[in-house]
Amino acid sequence: MTDKEQIEDLKGQLAMALVRISELESLVLRLSTVKTSKNSHNPPSIDKWGKNQSLRQKSDKPVGGQAGHKGSTLEMTATPDVTEKIYPNYCNKCGRSLEGSSFELVARRQVIDIPPIVPVTTEYQSFGLRCACGHHQCGSFPSGVENHVQYGKNIQSLVIYQSWYQFLPFGRLQDFFQKVCGVCLSKGTIENILRRSAQKARSAYEALKEVVTESPYVGSDETSFKSKGSKNWFWVWQNALVTYIAAATSRSKSVIEEQFPNGLPNAILGSDRLAAQLSTQAKGNQICLPHLLRELNYLIEVEKTPWASNFKTLLKDAIQLKQTHPVYDKDNPHARDIELRADQIFQSLHLLPMLEEPLLNKQTITFFKQLAGLRNALFSFLYHKDVPFDNNGSERAFRMVKVKVKISGQFKSLQHDFAVIRSVIDSVIKNGQSVFSAINYIVDIPLPPKAAG
Repeated sequence: MTDKEQIEDLKGQLAMALVRISELESLVLRLSTVKTSKNSHNPPSIDKWGKNQSLRQKSDKPVGGQAGHKGSTLEMTATPDVTEKIYPNYCNKCGRSLEGSSFELVARRQVIDIPPIVPVTTEYQSFGLRCACGHHQCGSFPSGVENHVQYGKNIQSLVIYQSWYQFLPFGRLQDFFQKVCGVCLSKGTIENILRRSAQKARSAYEALKEVVTESPYVGSDETSFKSKGSKNWFWVWQNALVTYIAAATSRSKSVIEEQFPNGLPNAILGSDRLAAQLSTQAKGNQICLPHLLRELNYLIEVEKTPWASNFKTLLKDAIQLKQTHPVYDKDNPHARDIELRADQIFQSLHLLPMLEEPLLNKQTITFFKQLAGLRNALFSFLYHKDVPFDNNGSERAFRMVKVKVKISGQFKSLQHDFAVIRSVIDSVIKNGQSVFSAINYIVDIPLPPKAAG
């Protein structure tokens, strides 16, 4: 081999080594960049270093209540239940007796309290007699009074409220009733009360599902939980007025097909990028932009491509546009500018500079190629008033599920019943109604014929 050939060979080896060094540097950077709640789908609870990070930009406003914020304070009532009048017996200065004097009201103070909780037992006695016709007629017990001894609707409502709204575990719930209310409940009794409440609420639950089916916007998501040691899933379909939660053993499309055989043809469906959600028959789709922003943060930290930064700026501009005005026409110049910039960013994928180093920009290229197929699901929220740019409503519905699991551990049973009651509770809250009153109403509903007896 001549000297010239050796030099050319060494140049080739050096070029290959430089490429390999760049690849390894990129790999080191990728492995050393920790995924947190700020740059991935990971929840804030698993962040190991520092405080949880929010996508929200730091505000220049001071912390605490802002100027013009209307505060609230404890108000006195004009109709107290008990009034105690306090008269002085003598003058503190001269010691003269003031008995029989004419007094005037000079001040009032009120104390709000709850009387001691004492269970009240009501006995219903049915009397009868033999009519002149020979028939023996007995008095009928009130509706719902079916057993020799049973718990009333307020105790049942409190069990449901404390277990599936305040998330007290069975043991603590028993302790509360025994030590505060003077009532001894077995775990079996608590489970039976919860199960019966779900049976009674079934018709309301199905009605919520019908509302979701006809809604112009539906947000959907899924989250895992353990049941008897096995992985299961809660699914949610929700909007500003209703929440519908279902428990399932799968995360596949079959769950959606079982719940909504005809899909959601009237709705813009908001979700993350789960294929099962995106394949649902719907009027249109809206993927969650905060999810994309977190992924873009990671890509910017690891691969530092201008495409990721430009796309992040575009998404934030689109969100700001929505916050400025709730809905836009397709011909609106601001909306058209967003769409044009998006098209330019996607077209830039085919530019040579990015593809010259595909291994260094591998995750960015993969990310944008995935989004290219979802181009029409990026900015639906600009053209529909009630469609948000995020899927936070679905995540809020699951927040209570996670609290329940963290406090009580895995579900041993009742997950389907929990989904029924939580759907009703969340919908009641969204419509500004009392949770306890709604539960009280459910307890009063007669059991369906199949569940009776």
